[in-house]
Amino acid sequence: MKRRSLLGMIASGALAGVVSKRELAAQEKVARATRGMPSPKIKDISVINTQPGGVRLTVVKVTTDQDGLYGYGCATFTQRADLVGPAVERYLKPFLVGKPADRIDDIWQACYNSSYWRNGPVLNNAISGVDQALWDIKGRQAGLPVYQLLGGKCREAVDTYTHASGAEIPQVIDRVKEFMSRGFRHVRVQVGIPGMSGYGGRGQSGVVVKKLHDSPVYEPAPYIRRTLKLLEECRKQLGDEIELLHDVHERISPIQAVKFCKDVEQFNLFFLEDPVSPEDIAYFRQIRSQCATPLAMGELFNSPHEWTPLIAERLIDYIRIHVSQAGGLTPCRKIAAFAELFGVKTAWHGPADVSPVGHAANVALDLACYNFGIQEYSPFTERLQEVFSGCPVMKDGYLWANEAPGWGIEVNEAAAKKYPFREHPLNAGWGEIRRMDGTIIKQ
Repeated sequence: MKRRSLLGMIASGALAGVVSKRELAAQEKVARATRGMPSPKIKDISVINTQPGGVRLTVVKVTTDQDGLYGYGCATFTQRADLVGPAVERYLKPFLVGKPADRIDDIWQACYNSSYWRNGPVLNNAISGVDQALWDIKGRQAGLPVYQLLGGKCREAVDTYTHASGAEIPQVIDRVKEFMSRGFRHVRVQVGIPGMSGYGGRGQSGVVVKKLHDSPVYEPAPYIRRTLKLLEECRKQLGDEIELLHDVHERISPIQAVKFCKDVEQFNLFFLEDPVSPEDIAYFRQIRSQCATPLAMGELFNSPHEWTPLIAERLIDYIRIHVSQAGGLTPCRKIAAFAELFGVKTAWHGPADVSPVGHAANVALDLACYNFGIQEYSPFTERLQEVFSGCPVMKDGYLWANEAPGWGIEVNEAAAKKYPFREHPLNAGWGEIRRMDGTIIKQ
């Protein structure tokens, strides 16, 4: 059966509003021109830093020696964004210029080992930018979306969850109802703690908590009590049809996490995320032995030493890795295959601090991996789409892939320059949150 041309697809409306006819024509021209040519070589590597929304985004562009053949990759590490660019331009670029652009796994392995010490977030994000850009190039060469290069679709579209939060429990429930009316079947719920800095929920103004410092304050016990009330009310008012998720964000002690996971079992969560920090993952053995609450973990993981035992021992149900933190598409497709053997599903990290290129990589994995579980969703704002055209399309709670070659995304570099990194008192790093006595907490 003859494959429909990209221009034919856009004319029929299959890609309407996603990418322009001019962009599709250019991509199809590149695909035709490069078929049968010698392997492209890496000619240049550059970094695009932009902040069209609230967070700093880093995208790597790899240009080849074949006219019009290039690709984009996500290297976003918002909290240390200023370090990723030099890692790419001062270390990876001189190492890679002149190498064949079609040897993706070989290049990944070479970059991974080139610094000797490895598995750090700055290096992993830099490698990810290059790695994803090479996959984009491969797709543009083939005239196919990246998910087709991974074996094709296991499903038609990607089921997602979104975030409902509020200072008060009724506000959260009203927000969930709004998302349900828009077709979402999975919603993460978070509520504020009076007078405190609760993750994912706004605190109440005017409530004073006695503390021995000037930083935002948080205490685990009030958080636990309030969250249990939130989940109880959600089930009473929303019923069992909606899938509920919740993120602990590692802010409680391991033994509190063991009990909390047992206490929320009655509310039939879709999953409970990050009950303990990466430093305490051995406690997952104790949690698993105590309850059947579905568990998700991995947002902060950088190293195989973190995710391998959790997957191999079946101690979690969903792996939550931030794809660029792990080094890009190449390692994450291997992680997904490894997890499939042990019945662990994917739930790649997908908040606003992932560029649209990174979201497209998530969607490619979601479509092509049999053990897909759920995808975190963050909306693509108008300003974001001014810089990045061809973002995946949201409809009725599902993300649909752009069917253009590669990621299907083009970066308007002139528009990106309109939104440089903005000044931030902590250079976009996480602030301090402390217990009442001043002890810093993990987050």
